[in-house]
Amino acid sequence: MDDGNPDLERALGRAWTDDRPWDLLTRLTELPDRMGGSPGERKATEITREALSEAGIADVRIDEFPMQHWRRGTTEFAVLGSETASDDGDGATGIDRSFDAIALPYSPAGDVEGPLVDVGYGTPEEIDEVDLQGAIAVASTTTPRGQRFVHRMEKFGHAVAAGAEAFVFANHVPGQLPPTGALKFDAEAAVPGVGVSRETHDWLTEYAERGARARLRVDASTEDGSSQNVHGTVGGEASHASENSSGQRPRDPETDEEVILLAHYDAHDIAEGALDNGCGIATAAGAASILAALEDDLACRVRIAGVGCEEIGLLGAEALAEETDLESVRAVVNVDGAGRFRNLKALSHASETLAELADDVADAFGQPIVHDPDPHPFSDHWPFLRAGVPSIQLHSEPPTGGERGRGWGHTAADTRDKVDPRNLREHAMLTAVLVRELTRTSPPRVSADELRERFEEQEYVPGMRAADVWPTAWG
Repeated sequence: MDDGNPDLERALGRAWTDDRPWDLLTRLTELPDRMGGSPGERKATEITREALSEAGIADVRIDEFPMQHWRRGTTEFAVLGSETASDDGDGATGIDRSFDAIALPYSPAGDVEGPLVDVGYGTPEEIDEVDLQGAIAVASTTTPRGQRFVHRMEKFGHAVAAGAEAFVFANHVPGQLPPTGALKFDAEAAVPGVGVSRETHDWLTEYAERGARARLRVDASTEDGSSQNVHGTVGGEASHASENSSGQRPRDPETDEEVILLAHYDAHDIAEGALDNGCGIATAAGAASILAALEDDLACRVRIAGVGCEEIGLLGAEALAEETDLESVRAVVNVDGAGRFRNLKALSHASETLAELADDVADAFGQPIVHDPDPHPFSDHWPFLRAGVPSIQLHSEPPTGGERGRGWGHTAADTRDKVDPRNLREHAMLTAVLVRELTRTSPPRVSADELRERFEEQEYVPGMRAADVWPTAWG
């Protein structure tokens, strides 16, 4: 690795004092919200466009795409006594208690009453052990260590398949913080779902054991809407090629290869979205400034993209992948989670070449890096990875001893005060160096057979089917 390049050294030197990533994060977190399809997300698109243009990215443009716009509305959640419980002090008779809850994205409107059933962590095995027919299922947001992480959409899908009429997603992080998170991708879910705090979860597990019933009312709505992606290019001869009348550049196989660096800029409407994913888009914008300073040193074009609607279905990434000639994409770098904590984490998604490259960058610059080689489908790399494009997700590792899960993410506590500007700068530098090296590398494609085998090894297949994200082409 040519880490003694004077142009690179100058670009990295300037990055130590670059306040633009922090300024972008600040402008985004000042918005009322950045929920997919909302006026706030549209404003965030403009802010991101300005940031990429100021970074020196060429031909920055905004592309609109259709989506299903979900509105959260109001939620009422109460625990009631059981008709069958005795009145000797041990049963649930006489309970009539309301708790704070928030609807989960793509929850339908509904009014459900049924037995309250605790399914623990919501793993498939735990759901199989209880009777959920007509019930309101309660599942924790985390998964025990030593087991693969079970995503919210999988827990929901298994609960619905087992007969649940409603789903309660209970935070494992204290602080009276009901969590949010989509139940489906870009479509209304089958039954209502809500998030409740850890403190509420403590009561619900007890009430479920005592045979209580619960009632859940949600008035959320889903309607046709639109969102946007913002992207531009730097480096490579094709970055300056003219567009045709349809707004697309004619492809030249000799010069039109590219590396895509992307991050989502949307966030849930209950918080500032500083960690998820204000840090990610700020890190990507900081990397863009460095790459612009190294334009003549890039061996192929780099596309920098801020994508919308990740939180409700990877919709912006899907739209970007659909309009891109994926045969021309050498690799995708998805910045989702970088910039949050001190040490960078690289998820190489079954690509040994990308894992080795991340190691090389970390070694060359004396930075620790945490590895995870296993693929997953729950971030913006997925529309590219499932088509065989080598993809790496840049995340960051929480302090030692931290619990599994999102932490402050997807709650009202996801605020700017949790962010250290130094992490944004340093992760932007590492991201830029990684992308620069990728323009000199041609990682092998990731085959569908290899991905399928890796998902089977992780026992992901039933969960992906339950979450409705298993590719139909894979059978």
